[in-house]
Amino acid sequence: MSDSQNPAPAETAPETPDTTATPAPVPTPEERIAALEAELAEMKDRWLRAEAEVQNVRHRGKDEAEKARNYAVQKFATDMTEVAENLRRGIDLLPKAEEGEPEIIGKMRGGFEGVERFLLQRLEVHGVHRKPAEGQVFDPELHQAMSEAPAPEGVEPGTVLQAWTSAWTLNGRLLKPAMVVVAGKPG
Repeated sequence: MSDSQNPAPAETAPETPDTTATPAPVPTPEERIAALEAELAEMKDRWLRAEAEVQNVRHRGKDEAEKARNYAVQKFATDMTEVAENLRRGIDLLPKAEEGEPEIIGKMRGGFEGVERFLLQRLEVHGVHRKPAEGQVFDPELHQAMSEAPAPEGVEPGTVLQAWTSAWTLNGRLLKPAMVVVAGKPG
């Protein structure tokens, strides 16, 4: 057989797109507007949430910076309260003012008391405050009971009889509790 007698294999025709499939429906203008409004509402919601998150981050950052500023001096303030406590102990050890005492003793007492007043004023300017405990009702937020003694007549149980140290706060937060003796049941 010759080549002319054998038919050549049929070449496949290129595929034509199926025209029988239904085209995607074209939305009506009302449907298109509704879809765009829904998309706009979703985007607006996302934007409002992102804006709220940014505000929260700013607020948290501001709070953290303020706390850092207020309490960064905590260690130094604690050390300075020790200085104030020791100064008070020294003043308490001086003899009480008496008629006819040597002038130098009176001047020393006055000088130490002036230094103490100045130190306490400077501490207060920076948010450090002394909270006297003696005679106050025992407060576990401010006081640390070191011992208990029988309540003297006329003193309610739970009253601070003696304070070895004062309570100190830094910007309203407890810095150092007062070491106290608390009145127990009458003896």
